[in-house]
Amino acid sequence: MSDLLLYQVDDRVAWLTLNRPHKKNALNGELVAALKEGLARAADDPEVRVVALGGAGTDFCSGADLAELERISEMGEEENLDDARSLGALFQQMRVHPNPIVGVIRGRALAGGCGLASACDLVLATDDAEFGYPEVYLGFVPALVMTILRRKMGEGRAFELVAQGDRFGAEEARRLGLVNQIWASEDFETGVDDYLRRLAKKPASAVQLTKSLLYELDGLDFDAGIARAAEVNVEARMTDACRAGVRQFLDKSTG
Repeated sequence: MSDLLLYQVDDRVAWLTLNRPHKKNALNGELVAALKEGLARAADDPEVRVVALGGAGTDFCSGADLAELERISEMGEEENLDDARSLGALFQQMRVHPNPIVGVIRGRALAGGCGLASACDLVLATDDAEFGYPEVYLGFVPALVMTILRRKMGEGRAFELVAQGDRFGAEEARRLGLVNQIWASEDFETGVDDYLRRLAKKPASAVQLTKSLLYELDGLDFDAGIARAAEVNVEARMTDACRAGVRQFLDKSTG
């Protein structure tokens, strides 16, 4: 795996750490490829229950590398399309990953970095973290993340964020639905560790079925959604984890 991404498994949590602190963990083609490889590795590891995605240094990710932007500006239409599809494939891989992906955000998560955070299933942040999609100032459109944003917050909010391009803090990000939990910087490491460990202790089959159903419902109408949910309900009931959980509950109730 590339040195641009650190990979470590600790107590059923696979840590993927963007490792370009001198570049504020800016994204380039090599780092995107490494992220895909790291996610695939975590998906294939039966010991992994949760994927945590963070950044080395003071910032999560400042967006695209300036050298990458210059390279993109010199590419033709087909090359640009291939490049955009590569990042889109990363977002798709995160969406269908069997385990929950938790963004761990310190400092700035801007442009493509904010898109990467938005693509996570859950996001934890310090109270002084900064978010934003400022691409409009470059005459650019954060097009790939729009598919995610309109699902997380609705069309009006999503349009405002990308059309204005303003930066916003962690509390506003939580209000918008982009951030789940916030801690003060001095409490962040302890809070994140407890959150990840509690999530990793949940029955893997239940968490994985919950994630897959949640996103599968995107393309279904109400009746089809209920029908699919009933099927997932049966799948869950047939797992060893559910049977063990029911037995344990009944033993406590009758004990």
